[in-house]
Amino acid sequence: MTSRERVLAAVNHEPVDRVPIDLGGTRQSGISVFAYARLTEHLVAGDVRGAGCARIAARPRVFDLYQMLAEVAPEVAERFGNDCVLVNRRAVAFGLNNENWKPWTLHDGTEVEVPGDFAPEPLPGGGYVLRRGAEAIAEMPARGFYFDRLEKYPGALHPDLDAWEAPRVSAADLAHYRTEAERLCGTTDKAVVIALGPPYELFYGLGTGGFEDWMVTFASEPDYVAALYRKLTDAWLENLEALHGAVGDKIHVLQICDDFGTQTAPFLSVRSFRELVMPAYRRGLDWIHQRTNWKVLLHSDGAIFPLLPSIVEMGVDILNPVQTTATGMDPRRLKAEFGDRLAFWGGCCDCQHTLPRGTPAQVAAEVRAHLDALQPGGGHVFASVHNIQAGVPPENIVALFDTALNYLPT
Repeated sequence: MTSRERVLAAVNHEPVDRVPIDLGGTRQSGISVFAYARLTEHLVAGDVRGAGCARIAARPRVFDLYQMLAEVAPEVAERFGNDCVLVNRRAVAFGLNNENWKPWTLHDGTEVEVPGDFAPEPLPGGGYVLRRGAEAIAEMPARGFYFDRLEKYPGALHPDLDAWEAPRVSAADLAHYRTEAERLCGTTDKAVVIALGPPYELFYGLGTGGFEDWMVTFASEPDYVAALYRKLTDAWLENLEALHGAVGDKIHVLQICDDFGTQTAPFLSVRSFRELVMPAYRRGLDWIHQRTNWKVLLHSDGAIFPLLPSIVEMGVDILNPVQTTATGMDPRRLKAEFGDRLAFWGGCCDCQHTLPRGTPAQVAAEVRAHLDALQPGGGHVFASVHNIQAGVPPENIVALFDTALNYLPT
């Protein structure tokens, strides 16, 4: 199978020749630039299956400044059997276009490249603050590994809906999406993923930088929330139509992101989800399924098992990252109860404990156990549970992907 055939077969619950693998196909299945720099050194130093990695550039690019994610070189992606590629926005984080790359040095001395307009201010005692005009929009603590977002989004700002308008995708962004989708679909055999949800995540993302304020609004002003959702989904439908006109069938998976769960329970009740969130998302997902061949991937962290029947009903085809250590998210239970209606993308190794702190043997054992649970009958794409974090040893990353590459699907 080609990579594209392999991924599409998997998400359609059809047999595959080997486990489909994602490394960097979404912004939640990538790798911290801190871990990536050590991984590339390890590969260049003599990884037996990574001969092509000797050509890796010395300075990895940080394409996502918020999470400090590395752009994965083709040689590294090939070494680990990656089957997916991502069409990114021009400005992935903080409104800064990924262009005019320049050198920058991480706090551990690693030399990287960052977008030319990235100019954070050093903080007393270490760390950085990033400003938009006079407003501080993000901050990285001393010896930190990513930025904390400070800017408030519409839910926390509580805009006057008679005067406020949700953003529409720009002509420049559409031209970028068209060019990148054509390039990636035409020059690779990978499944092409793009992320374009509503202008903001309808639940968690609306209150970024002021989530507590947004939660009060969500719980106490349902009429206002419903009206805000109508404006956001009106904009989303316009954006979807424009995107489809730009990329057509040159993308295969459309990702939406929202976080509905803590590590022990959902943030909101099933009733609130069904009455407010679900109808809004369903408008967009119905449009997608009626007018395109795209599969819809929802990224939502946490303990969301009680919401999954509603998530399936609203039109989600694929769930990521499958946080298996969260309450109720055992992979065997997920597969048994939803495996015929929902494909799983991720869920193969815990990024909070096993991957950063375990041995390579422990990583391999967990991967095999989770593949045994999620692979039978199709409906699964391999990835760790969320991004590979800064402190993960390169030997554990090799064990993660090599176990998947050597696994025989049933």
